[in-house]
Amino acid sequence: MSIRFGVFVPQGWRRDLSEISDPITQYEAMTAVAKTVDALPAYDSIWVYDHFHTVPTVEREPTFEAWTTTAALARDTERVHVGQMVSCNGYRNPAYFAKIASTVDVLSHGRLYCGLGAGWYEHEWRAYGYGFPETKERMRMFREACEIIVKMWTETAPVYQGTYYTIDQPVNEPRGVRQPHPSFWLGGGGEQVTLKLVAQYANACNINGDVETLRHKFGVLRQHCEAVGRDYDSIIRSHSLNVLLLQPGEDPAAAIEQMRPPLSREEFANWFTVGTADAFCQQIEAKMAVGVDYFILYFPRIAYDHRALHRFADEVIARFV
Repeated sequence: MSIRFGVFVPQGWRRDLSEISDPITQYEAMTAVAKTVDALPAYDSIWVYDHFHTVPTVEREPTFEAWTTTAALARDTERVHVGQMVSCNGYRNPAYFAKIASTVDVLSHGRLYCGLGAGWYEHEWRAYGYGFPETKERMRMFREACEIIVKMWTETAPVYQGTYYTIDQPVNEPRGVRQPHPSFWLGGGGEQVTLKLVAQYANACNINGDVETLRHKFGVLRQHCEAVGRDYDSIIRSHSLNVLLLQPGEDPAAAIEQMRPPLSREEFANWFTVGTADAFCQQIEAKMAVGVDYFILYFPRIAYDHRALHRFADEVIARFV
């Protein structure tokens, strides 16, 4: 199985720009990470989140908007793909979303990874005036959105009449560069809706959890693929890892204390896996064995220090290429 790796760019959502006060300098720190990744052939992509408010608590700190950032980073880089893990369907009308993605696919010269999910962060939904529909309703909206987006990318005069969305022959030109449409990534492991939509429409999925959870979810995805006549192996199966890579002999507690700010010890422990290169290789191998073929990495404090990007490429990724 071939394997690829991507990296999340710090954008403020995880309070990873909090030590920089000037917004221009904050964005330039993001660009610096993106350019470092772009220069390292070990990495295939850079990623942003689609959120407006910070986690794990809502603070009055910067969180750069995902799609303007995607467009800017696409022009700041030359080689890497640029994606969102994932865009929230509730924040943009799906026809408009398809238009945005088509434009970014062109300006990136076909390097867009277009991510979409149903959305979950209630606080920012309500704060921005979107309400917060119940889960079943959000999933129905997500289902309609996926169909509309693919129609917008592939049909000359698309028409759709749904419960939540309607389109009547919108002109979407240019429709993008990549054929038959921009690379479409769906996030989430819901077995009745999301994974079925992956089998029907997506180029890739993003599923998280332990090895047994991944094994089960990919088994469900395979069943959905068989039901619609889709080649399961044609779908990229991605997984996110929050990584603190230890130096040989480094004390884990000391490393955590150095790298965790502004997070508490508990918050850091809930988010990050801490280990040596050997330990990460073992984890990657175990998840590859159940179907993962793409890992998207988040490193603490790379806004301030890029060395972890180089070390992970040299000490971990190099063992898989």
